[in-house]
Amino acid sequence: MFPLHRGRRLRQNESIRSLVRETSLSPADFMFPMFIVEGENQEIEIPSMPGIYRRSVDLTVKEVKELFDLGIRAVNIYVKVSDDLKDNTGKEAWNADGLMQRAIRAIKAAVPEMIIMPDVALDPYSMYGHDGIIKNGEVENDSTVDALVKMAVSHAQAGADFVAPSDMMDGRILRMREGLDAAGFSNVGIMSYSAKYASAFYGPFRDALDSAPRQTTEVVPTDKKTYQMDYANRIEAIKEAIWDVEEGADMVMVKPGTAYLDIVREVKDNVDVPVAVYHVSGEYAMIKAAAEKGWLDHDKIMMEQLMCIKRAGASLISTYFAKEAAILLNQK
Repeated sequence: MFPLHRGRRLRQNESIRSLVRETSLSPADFMFPMFIVEGENQEIEIPSMPGIYRRSVDLTVKEVKELFDLGIRAVNIYVKVSDDLKDNTGKEAWNADGLMQRAIRAIKAAVPEMIIMPDVALDPYSMYGHDGIIKNGEVENDSTVDALVKMAVSHAQAGADFVAPSDMMDGRILRMREGLDAAGFSNVGIMSYSAKYASAFYGPFRDALDSAPRQTTEVVPTDKKTYQMDYANRIEAIKEAIWDVEEGADMVMVKPGTAYLDIVREVKDNVDVPVAVYHVSGEYAMIKAAAEKGWLDHDKIMMEQLMCIKRAGASLISTYFAKEAAILLNQK
């Protein structure tokens, strides 16, 4: 009689394990974040993110074609804005001929079926490196929301399938939905960064876009903790996600990924829309660095982390490993 139940019966070999495996990954689970710069034939590796590049629009389009051929169906795009275009209004963000808008049009023309989700936040356009407009020494919510609506509509006009607000301003999803609908873009979706934590894992990303808060002679916040979430909080994430769904979000996101899998599961259990997870730059950089040292097996750790994010409840994983993981999955 001892033991009656033997879990090892279902683990004896890979054939049995594959029969009873509860979670699976495919390239269609991934979204690839991409960084875009001005110019032609530009490909600049980001030192803190080995294997990830800032690319000009022409080379971005070439990369998107390769991603689509691998089975990846979504890209999340960001632009590195020159300093002379940055100010405290963010007006370059809704320039119809801006870098983001030109990139969206070029990608959509070359690969019409690729889902494009451009980032909606003012930090790449801000002279202060913040996600919003600075007033009286703080990031002012409502004027920022007005700017974000203009930005989102501009992205939709360029051909975006979804807009992806990462700013964490209050009420922006409702205003964005109203703005998109009023402009005739009722079919353009919103993927809201609903539970975006004030995390130290974002460092390499800020290197990529030069979007960290800047020290100036004026009094401005030195971090983003007044609008991004406190990583000590759990219930707040559920509340934020529910609010965004009520305001019209089609998808919600938890960011970062592996250190926040408890949040992913709780959000998944409390909303009725797909949950995306951003496996962020710091998580990517740590694996790359440890693998370079020979301390970890790169591919095994990469796939384990991605599988764990999916297991926790992610419908979509935005990850810098998307291309590498897709290549491995396609080889099986």
